[in-house]
Amino acid sequence: MKSIAIIDVNNFYVSCERVFNPKLENKPVVVLSNNDGCAISRSNEAKALGIK
Repeated sequence: MKSIAIIDVNNFYVSCERVFNPKLENKPVVVLSNNDGCAISRSNEAKALGIK
């Protein structure tokens, strides 16, 4: 039997950036797309500052 799973990970791209750059821990972080500069992920710290 084939199984399919959908996983929703909060702030996934921010978490990935923090793995490669631990200095970003506990700082507001916004990850932008490389095509149009739209925010694709925000850290909880950035959300608390009202960054949308």
